[in-house]
Amino acid sequence: MLELKHVSFSVDGDAASQKEILKDISLSVGDRRFLVITGPNGGGKSTLAKVIAGIEKPGAGSILLDGEDITSLPVHERANRGMSYAFQQPVRFKGLTVRDLLELAVKDSQTDRPLSDYLCDVGLCAPDYIDREVNASLSGGEIKRIEIAMAMARKSKLTIFDEPEAGIDLWSFNNLIDIFKRLREESGGSIIIISHQERILEIADEIVVLSGGEITAQGNREEILPRLLTGEHCGFCPMQKGDA
Repeated sequence: MLELKHVSFSVDGDAASQKEILKDISLSVGDRRFLVITGPNGGGKSTLAKVIAGIEKPGAGSILLDGEDITSLPVHERANRGMSYAFQQPVRFKGLTVRDLLELAVKDSQTDRPLSDYLCDVGLCAPDYIDREVNASLSGGEIKRIEIAMAMARKSKLTIFDEPEAGIDLWSFNNLIDIFKRLREESGGSIIIISHQERILEIADEIVVLSGGEITAQGNREEILPRLLTGEHCGFCPMQKGDA
């Protein structure tokens, strides 16, 4: 289980110019759960994902994974404990091939699947990609799919995706839905996705709405999604939470 307790994060600066991006966030994600975090642009969603992954350090509060306080642990230590993170804009690794990345992903994992299978799962022809270098010759959408293939291969306890649909063509996006379902089933882990996409929201167990750095709505899909789709999301804005 992942648990955030009163987590806050501010942009660096002097006391007078600091901007609080996350404000007293408390959140728990149970085992084998599928959580989607949504909300308006600039609401703090990507920052929250980076804080969970250890890319950014909270200014206050604590983060626990299976009861262990990991607040001060760096990214690689969180990865060793079973956490994966997929960037909104994937990183390019000059000098490494797609095969190298997949081999790193399956290290210490119990799998007898050929590496090429993971590429096929994300709509890439394995012979055309397995030995290609991960550099500027690959499009953003191709690298995004390779990153998703790595997440599938790693079978993490907790996988975080920051807008996985960004840069993905329509055919690939349609297949993403099945991929996320399979990822949870095969890994036995939990998934957190940052997304605005209705089709991703429709397969979530739980939805969290983040606006103005605050959680303004949280609950199961059946409770939250209809309010988002009918325009009641305006009531999730921080300045309106206290209104009747």
